Amino acid sequence: MDLFEYIDNILNFFRLPIWRYLIYGIVFVLIIIWLSFVYWTYRDARLRNTSIIAAVFWSLIVLVSSFLGLVVYLILRPPEYIEDIRERDLEIERMQFLLETDLSNCPSCNKRVRSDFLVCPYCRKKLKNPCISCGKPLEFNWKVCPYCRTAQ
Repeated sequence: MDLFEYIDNILNFFRLPIWRYLIYGIVFVLIIIWLSFVYWTYRDARLRNTSIIAAVFWSLIVLVSSFLGLVVYLILRPPEYIEDIRERDLEIERMQFLLETDLSNCPSCNKRVRSDFLVCPYCRKKLKNPCISCGKPLEFNWKVCPYCRTAQ
């Protein structure tokens, strides 16, 4: 068997229809992956941005430029989801409200009570002493009322 017959046998092997179908299958899988990247980019851009135009724009960029467009999108996309931003803003508002409402915890039952309460309304634990003159709540170790300057 000479070299030309050997090369001809190899070429005949690769001319079999199975190789054509294998190449068609690989191309089909690559097209499906490419389209799934387009869909993922649209969905991710929609979750990160309120504008549908921006989501369509990025999807078209990935559709036209394939993997390069996906890499550019991954570099330039907003860092947070819209829901995360809203949740963080609500948590900040909640914390500001708690700081502004002057609440503290009862040492006995650990429920939230206002700082001017003399007694916990949940467990009836004595929280502060009333001033003998003006009746305002005072800490237990205070010797003078800071409101009316009366010695306790």
